[in-house]
Amino acid sequence: MKVLVYSAKDFEVDNLKRANGERHKIKFVPEALDATTAVMAAGYDAISIFSNDDASLVVLEILKELGVKYITLRATGYNNVSIKSAMRIGLKVAYAPEYSPHAIAEHAIGLLLALNRKLVLAHQQVSQYNFSLDNLIGSDLNGKTVGIYGTGKIGSILVNIFHAFGCKVIATDIHQNQYLENHYDLEYLPLEEMFKRADIVSINVPLSHETHHSINASHFNSMKKGSFLVNTARGGIIKTEDLIDALKKGILGGYATDVYEGERGIFFKDLSQKGIEDQKLKDLIAMPNVLITPHQAFATKEALQRIAATTLYNLDCWEEGRTCKNELGYQTFAL
Repeated sequence: MKVLVYSAKDFEVDNLKRANGERHKIKFVPEALDATTAVMAAGYDAISIFSNDDASLVVLEILKELGVKYITLRATGYNNVSIKSAMRIGLKVAYAPEYSPHAIAEHAIGLLLALNRKLVLAHQQVSQYNFSLDNLIGSDLNGKTVGIYGTGKIGSILVNIFHAFGCKVIATDIHQNQYLENHYDLEYLPLEEMFKRADIVSINVPLSHETHHSINASHFNSMKKGSFLVNTARGGIIKTEDLIDALKKGILGGYATDVYEGERGIFFKDLSQKGIEDQKLKDLIAMPNVLITPHQAFATKEALQRIAATTLYNLDCWEEGRTCKNELGYQTFAL
Protein backbone atom coordinates (compact mmCIF):
# COMPACT_ATOMS: atom_id res chain seq x y z
CA MET A 1 0.00 0.00 0.00
CA LYS A 2 1.23 3.51 -0.82
CA VAL A 3 0.99 5.76 2.21
CA LEU A 4 1.63 9.49 2.61
CA VAL A 5 2.41 10.62 6.16
CA TYR A 6 1.45 14.25 6.73
CA SER A 7 2.94 16.41 9.51
CA ALA A 8 5.83 13.98 9.88
CA LYS A 9 8.03 14.99 12.81
CA ASP A 10 11.68 14.01 13.18
CA PHE A 11 10.97 12.43 16.56
CA GLU A 12 8.46 9.93 15.12
CA VAL A 13 9.84 8.99 11.69
CA ASP A 14 12.32 6.34 12.89
CA ASN A 15 9.64 4.56 14.93
CA LEU A 16 7.29 4.50 11.96
CA LYS A 17 10.01 3.16 9.68
CA ARG A 18 10.90 0.39 12.13
CA ALA A 19 7.25 -0.56 12.63
CA ASN A 20 6.72 -0.70 8.87
CA GLY A 21 9.76 -2.69 7.83
CA GLU A 22 9.31 -3.17 4.09
CA ARG A 23 5.56 -3.79 4.07
CA HIS A 24 4.23 -0.47 2.79
CA LYS A 25 5.66 2.24 0.55
CA ILE A 26 5.65 5.20 2.91
CA LYS A 27 6.57 8.80 2.14
CA PHE A 28 7.01 11.34 4.93
CA VAL A 29 6.28 15.03 4.41
CA PRO A 30 6.41 17.85 6.99
CA GLU A 31 3.39 19.65 5.55
CA ALA A 32 0.13 19.52 7.48
CA LEU A 33 -2.99 18.29 5.73
CA ASP A 34 -5.39 21.01 4.62
CA ALA A 35 -7.35 22.01 1.52
CA THR A 36 -4.15 23.23 -0.16
CA THR A 37 -1.86 20.29 0.63
CA ALA A 38 -4.45 17.56 0.03
CA VAL A 39 -3.32 17.35 -3.62
CA MET A 40 -0.03 15.87 -2.41
CA ALA A 41 -1.96 12.65 -1.73
CA ALA A 42 -2.60 11.98 -5.43
CA GLY A 43 -1.60 8.40 -6.22
CA TYR A 44 -1.65 7.22 -2.58
CA ASP A 45 -3.97 4.58 -1.15
CA ALA A 46 -3.80 5.90 2.40
CA ILE A 47 -2.66 8.89 4.39
CA SER A 48 -1.63 9.27 8.02
CA ILE A 49 -2.37 12.50 9.86
CA PHE A 50 -1.62 14.14 13.19
CA SER A 51 -3.82 15.90 15.75
CA ASN A 52 -3.59 19.37 14.18
CA ASP A 53 -4.18 18.33 10.56
CA ASP A 54 -7.41 19.45 8.88
CA ALA A 55 -9.62 16.59 7.75
CA SER A 56 -12.83 18.56 7.39
CA LEU A 57 -15.43 17.83 4.71
CA VAL A 58 -13.80 19.97 2.00
CA VAL A 59 -10.45 18.25 2.51
CA LEU A 60 -12.01 14.78 2.62
CA GLU A 61 -13.80 15.37 -0.67
CA ILE A 62 -10.51 16.31 -2.32
CA LEU A 63 -8.85 13.18 -0.94
CA LYS A 64 -11.71 11.01 -2.19
CA GLU A 65 -11.42 12.48 -5.70
CA LEU A 66 -7.68 11.74 -5.66
CA GLY A 67 -8.33 8.07 -4.91
CA VAL A 68 -7.38 7.96 -1.23
CA LYS A 69 -9.29 5.21 0.58
CA TYR A 70 -7.93 5.21 4.13
CA ILE A 71 -6.93 7.71 6.82
CA THR A 72 -5.09 6.62 9.96
CA LEU A 73 -4.55 9.12 12.77
CA ARG A 74 -1.42 9.12 14.86
CA ALA A 75 -3.45 10.40 17.79
CA THR A 76 -6.23 9.48 20.20
CA GLY A 77 -8.27 12.62 19.61
CA TYR A 78 -10.16 12.83 16.32
CA ASN A 79 -12.02 16.13 16.66
CA ASN A 80 -10.08 17.38 13.61
CA VAL A 81 -11.74 14.77 11.37
CA SER A 82 -15.29 14.93 10.06
CA ILE A 83 -16.04 11.26 10.76
CA LYS A 84 -19.63 11.37 9.54
CA SER A 85 -18.55 12.97 6.26
CA ALA A 86 -15.81 10.38 5.80
CA MET A 87 -18.30 7.56 6.28
CA ARG A 88 -20.77 9.15 3.89
CA ILE A 89 -18.25 9.46 1.04
CA GLY A 90 -16.64 6.07 1.65
CA LEU A 91 -13.36 6.89 3.40
CA LYS A 92 -12.28 4.61 6.22
CA VAL A 93 -10.75 6.30 9.26
CA ALA A 94 -8.91 4.74 12.21
CA TYR A 95 -7.12 6.20 15.19
CA ALA A 96 -4.56 5.27 17.83
CA PRO A 97 -6.46 4.80 21.09
CA GLU A 98 -4.94 4.49 24.54
CA TYR A 99 -1.34 4.70 23.40
CA SER A 100 -0.16 6.89 26.25
CA PRO A 101 -2.60 7.28 29.16
CA HIS A 102 0.23 7.02 31.70
CA ALA A 103 2.41 9.48 29.76
CA ILE A 104 -0.35 12.08 29.68
CA ALA A 105 -1.39 11.56 33.31
CA GLU A 106 2.22 11.83 34.45
CA HIS A 107 2.65 15.04 32.43
CA ALA A 108 -0.44 16.51 34.08
CA ILE A 109 1.07 15.82 37.50
CA GLY A 110 4.40 17.28 36.38
CA LEU A 111 2.70 20.46 35.17
CA LEU A 112 0.81 20.86 38.43
CA LEU A 113 3.86 20.26 40.62
CA ALA A 114 6.01 22.61 38.55
CA LEU A 115 3.41 25.38 38.69
CA ASN A 116 2.45 24.95 42.34
CA ARG A 117 6.04 24.72 43.59
CA LYS A 118 7.27 27.38 41.13
CA LEU A 119 10.00 25.14 39.76
CA VAL A 120 10.50 27.11 36.54
CA LEU A 121 10.92 30.36 38.47
CA ALA A 122 13.27 28.63 40.92
CA HIS A 123 15.45 27.39 38.07
CA GLN A 124 15.54 30.85 36.50
CA GLN A 125 16.50 32.48 39.79
CA VAL A 126 19.19 29.93 40.65
CA SER A 127 20.68 30.28 37.15
CA GLN A 128 21.25 33.94 38.09
CA TYR A 129 22.71 32.91 41.49
CA ASN A 130 19.58 34.06 43.31
CA PHE A 131 18.96 31.49 46.05
CA SER A 132 16.22 33.40 47.88
CA LEU A 133 12.96 31.59 48.68
CA ASP A 134 10.80 34.71 48.91
CA ASN A 135 9.02 34.11 45.59
CA LEU A 136 8.91 30.32 45.75
CA ILE A 137 6.22 29.44 48.28
CA GLY A 138 3.79 26.74 47.14
CA SER A 139 1.13 24.60 48.80
CA ASP A 140 0.80 20.98 49.92
CA LEU A 141 -1.20 18.71 47.64
CA ASN A 142 -1.94 16.43 50.58
CA GLY A 143 -5.39 17.19 51.94
CA LYS A 144 -6.57 19.12 48.88
CA THR A 145 -9.77 18.35 47.00
CA VAL A 146 -9.07 17.47 43.36
CA GLY A 147 -11.74 17.41 40.66
CA ILE A 148 -11.27 15.11 37.66
CA TYR A 149 -13.31 16.14 34.63
CA GLY A 150 -13.47 12.82 32.77
CA THR A 151 -12.59 9.46 34.33
CA GLY A 152 -11.61 7.50 31.23
CA LYS A 153 -8.17 5.91 30.92
CA ILE A 154 -6.20 9.07 31.74
CA GLY A 155 -8.60 10.37 34.36
CA SER A 156 -8.64 7.01 36.14
CA ILE A 157 -4.85 7.00 36.40
CA LEU A 158 -4.98 10.51 37.84
CA VAL A 159 -7.53 9.42 40.44
CA ASN A 160 -5.02 6.80 41.60
CA ILE A 161 -2.12 9.27 41.65
CA PHE A 162 -3.96 12.04 43.49
CA HIS A 163 -5.33 9.52 45.98
CA ALA A 164 -1.73 8.47 46.69
CA PHE A 165 -0.89 12.12 47.40
CA GLY A 166 -3.55 12.08 50.11
CA CYS A 167 -6.09 14.15 48.18
CA LYS A 168 -9.86 13.89 48.32
CA VAL A 169 -10.84 13.12 44.73
CA ILE A 170 -14.16 14.08 43.17
CA ALA A 171 -15.16 13.74 39.52
CA THR A 172 -17.58 14.46 36.72
CA ASP A 173 -18.33 11.97 33.93
CA ILE A 174 -21.44 10.72 32.15
CA HIS A 175 -20.13 7.18 32.74
CA GLN A 176 -19.49 6.56 36.44
CA ASN A 177 -16.72 4.10 37.28
CA GLN A 178 -17.78 1.90 40.18
CA TYR A 179 -14.26 0.53 40.65
CA LEU A 180 -12.94 4.04 41.28
CA GLU A 181 -15.81 4.77 43.66
CA ASN A 182 -15.12 1.61 45.67
CA HIS A 183 -11.30 1.69 45.72
CA TYR A 184 -10.59 5.42 45.98
CA ASP A 185 -13.73 6.72 47.68
CA LEU A 186 -14.34 8.74 44.53
CA GLU A 187 -17.46 10.90 44.54
CA TYR A 188 -19.18 11.80 41.27
CA LEU A 189 -20.79 15.24 41.09
CA PRO A 190 -22.35 17.53 38.48
CA LEU A 191 -19.71 19.66 36.75
CA GLU A 192 -20.82 22.89 38.44
CA GLU A 193 -20.70 21.34 41.91
CA MET A 194 -17.29 19.79 41.27
CA PHE A 195 -15.86 23.19 40.34
CA LYS A 196 -17.29 24.75 43.51
CA ARG A 197 -15.69 22.16 45.77
CA ALA A 198 -12.31 21.55 44.12
CA ASP A 199 -9.00 23.19 44.96
CA ILE A 200 -7.54 21.70 41.77
CA VAL A 201 -9.34 20.62 38.58
CA SER A 202 -7.81 18.39 35.89
CA ILE A 203 -9.44 18.27 32.44
CA ASN A 204 -9.40 14.83 30.82
CA VAL A 205 -12.41 14.67 28.49
CA PRO A 206 -12.30 14.53 24.68
CA LEU A 207 -13.31 17.60 22.69
CA SER A 208 -16.80 17.24 21.21
CA HIS A 209 -19.85 19.38 20.54
CA GLU A 210 -20.93 18.64 24.11
CA THR A 211 -17.62 19.54 25.76
CA HIS A 212 -16.66 22.52 23.56
CA HIS A 213 -16.38 25.56 25.87
CA SER A 214 -18.01 23.47 28.61
CA ILE A 215 -15.70 25.28 31.04
CA ASN A 216 -16.46 28.99 31.01
CA ALA A 217 -17.09 32.03 33.20
CA SER A 218 -19.93 30.41 35.12
CA HIS A 219 -17.56 27.69 36.35
CA PHE A 220 -14.63 30.00 37.05
CA ASN A 221 -16.83 32.38 39.05
CA SER A 222 -17.94 29.53 41.30
CA MET A 223 -14.42 28.28 42.08
CA LYS A 224 -12.53 28.81 45.30
CA LYS A 225 -10.25 31.82 45.01
CA GLY A 226 -6.72 30.65 44.17
CA SER A 227 -7.74 27.30 42.67
CA PHE A 228 -5.58 25.57 40.07
CA LEU A 229 -6.66 24.26 36.67
CA VAL A 230 -4.72 21.66 34.65
CA ASN A 231 -5.52 20.84 31.01
CA THR A 232 -3.92 17.97 29.11
CA ALA A 233 -7.02 17.26 26.99
CA ARG A 234 -7.94 19.88 24.36
CA GLY A 235 -7.80 23.66 24.46
CA GLY A 236 -11.29 24.10 23.05
CA ILE A 237 -12.89 22.60 26.15
CA ILE A 238 -12.17 25.92 27.88
CA LYS A 239 -13.49 29.27 26.68
CA THR A 240 -10.14 31.06 26.45
CA GLU A 241 -11.47 34.59 26.98
CA ASP A 242 -13.14 33.53 30.23
CA LEU A 243 -9.98 31.72 31.35
CA ILE A 244 -7.85 34.84 30.85
CA ASP A 245 -10.41 36.94 32.70
CA ALA A 246 -10.43 34.51 35.65
CA LEU A 247 -6.63 34.62 35.81
CA LYS A 248 -6.53 38.42 35.68
CA LYS A 249 -9.13 38.69 38.44
CA GLY A 250 -7.21 36.28 40.65
CA ILE A 251 -10.02 33.74 40.76
CA LEU A 252 -7.64 31.14 39.37
CA GLY A 253 -4.39 30.84 41.26
CA GLY A 254 -2.74 29.12 38.33
CA TYR A 255 -3.28 27.41 34.99
CA ALA A 256 -1.08 24.60 33.68
CA THR A 257 -1.74 23.34 30.17
CA ASP A 258 -0.31 21.25 27.37
CA VAL A 259 -2.93 22.42 24.86
CA TYR A 260 -4.38 25.65 23.49
CA GLU A 261 -7.62 26.38 21.66
CA GLY A 262 -5.87 28.06 18.73
CA GLU A 263 -2.77 25.87 18.64
CA ARG A 264 -3.11 24.76 15.00
CA GLY A 265 -0.38 26.41 12.98
CA ILE A 266 1.57 27.32 16.13
CA PHE A 267 2.32 24.21 18.17
CA PHE A 268 4.85 21.69 16.80
CA LYS A 269 6.75 24.53 15.09
CA ASP A 270 9.82 26.59 16.00
CA LEU A 271 8.56 30.17 15.83
CA SER A 272 11.34 31.65 17.95
CA GLN A 273 12.48 33.89 15.09
CA LYS A 274 9.12 34.67 13.51
CA GLY A 275 7.11 35.13 16.69
CA ILE A 276 3.34 34.69 17.05
CA GLU A 277 0.38 36.99 16.43
CA ASP A 278 -2.19 35.26 18.65
CA GLN A 279 -2.79 37.87 21.36
CA LYS A 280 -4.64 35.53 23.71
CA LEU A 281 -1.75 33.07 23.67
CA LYS A 282 0.68 35.94 24.19
CA ASP A 283 -1.35 37.05 27.21
CA LEU A 284 -1.26 33.56 28.70
CA ILE A 285 2.47 33.12 28.11
CA ALA A 286 3.16 36.45 29.81
CA MET A 287 1.34 35.53 33.02
CA PRO A 288 3.61 34.34 35.85
CA ASN A 289 0.98 31.90 37.14
CA VAL A 290 0.54 30.13 33.79
CA LEU A 291 2.67 27.20 32.62
CA ILE A 292 2.34 26.08 28.99
CA THR A 293 3.98 23.13 27.26
CA PRO A 294 3.64 22.58 23.47
CA HIS A 295 1.32 19.54 23.31
CA GLN A 296 4.11 17.23 24.47
CA ALA A 297 2.26 15.16 27.07
CA PHE A 298 2.15 12.12 24.77
CA ALA A 299 5.82 12.37 23.80
CA THR A 300 7.55 9.49 25.55
CA LYS A 301 9.64 6.76 23.91
CA GLU A 302 7.08 4.12 24.85
CA ALA A 303 4.11 6.10 23.56
CA LEU A 304 5.78 6.88 20.23
CA GLN A 305 6.52 3.19 19.73
CA ARG A 306 2.89 2.31 20.44
CA ILE A 307 1.62 5.01 18.07
CA ALA A 308 3.81 3.66 15.29
CA ALA A 309 2.75 0.06 15.94
CA THR A 310 -0.93 1.02 15.97
CA THR A 311 -0.62 3.09 12.80
CA LEU A 312 0.92 0.15 10.95
CA TYR A 313 -1.64 -2.25 12.42
CA ASN A 314 -4.43 -0.09 10.98
CA LEU A 315 -2.80 -0.04 7.55
CA ASP A 316 -2.14 -3.80 7.62
CA CYS A 317 -5.77 -4.53 8.46
CA TRP A 318 -7.05 -2.51 5.54
CA GLU A 319 -4.58 -3.96 3.06
CA GLU A 320 -5.36 -7.52 4.16
CA GLY A 321 -9.12 -7.00 4.30
CA ARG A 322 -9.30 -7.65 8.04
CA THR A 323 -11.55 -5.87 10.51
CA CYS A 324 -9.66 -2.96 12.09
CA LYS A 325 -10.56 -2.65 15.77
CA ASN A 326 -9.53 1.03 15.75
CA GLU A 327 -11.78 2.05 12.88
CA LEU A 328 -14.13 4.93 13.65
CA GLY A 329 -17.73 4.39 12.66
CA TYR A 330 -21.28 4.77 13.94
CA GLN A 331 -20.25 3.56 17.40
CA THR A 332 -18.16 6.74 17.67
CA PHE A 333 -21.31 8.81 18.07
CA ALA A 334 -22.84 6.55 20.68
CA LEU A 335 -20.16 7.41 23.24
